[in-house]
Amino acid sequence: MQNSLLTKPRPSDIGVLSFRYLNADGVEELADLWGALHQQHTVTASHLEDIVSAMSLDESWRRRKAQYIDWLSDPETMAILAEHDGDLAGYAMVTIRANTHGSWDRGDRVAVVQTFAVDPEYSGSGVGSKILEEIRRQLAASGIRDIEFSALATASEDISFLEEEGFRPFVTTMVCRVDGFGPHD
Repeated sequence: MQNSLLTKPRPSDIGVLSFRYLNADGVEELADLWGALHQQHTVTASHLEDIVSAMSLDESWRRRKAQYIDWLSDPETMAILAEHDGDLAGYAMVTIRANTHGSWDRGDRVAVVQTFAVDPEYSGSGVGSKILEEIRRQLAASGIRDIEFSALATASEDISFLEEEGFRPFVTTMVCRVDGFGPHD
C-alpha cells in the first residue's frame, strides 16, 4: 500500500464526479482507500481495544478484499467508485439482503452499505454526499426503499454526516467478549 493519500493536494472545489462500477477483478483499486479507512477505524474506536483487537492493515485488507470478491459474485452488489479528474476520491460497497419483515415495513429487500470510504484529502468537499446520491439513484431504480449504514458509535463526524443525509439511528450494536459477564468482572 502506498502513502500517496497523505501527500495529495486537497481539491478546493470538487465540481463534477464521475462514477465507475467495479467487478471482482478491479477490487485491488480499493486498497489505498481501505487503508485510510482502516486507520480511521483504529483511531476512532480505541475504546474497544480491551474487547475487540485491531488487526494489521495488511491482514485487514486481505480479509476485506476476499469479502469484496465474495460479495461481488452477487450481481446486485455494487462497488461504486467516485473519481475526480481521474483521481479516486471515494467508494462504496453496497450489498442487497432480503428483509425478514419484523416490526417495520421496509420492503422485501434492503440495501446495506458495507463500506463507505472517502479519501481524507476530499473530506468535507461533498464527495460523500455525491456517492450517497449515486447509491440512492441506483437503488431507487431497482425498487429498494431502505438503506442500512453502520457507523462507529464514537465517530461523531460520521454520524452527523449521516444525519444530515437523512439517516436516523435504528439499531445499536453492542459487543463484549464471551467470557465478560457483569459490569465489574
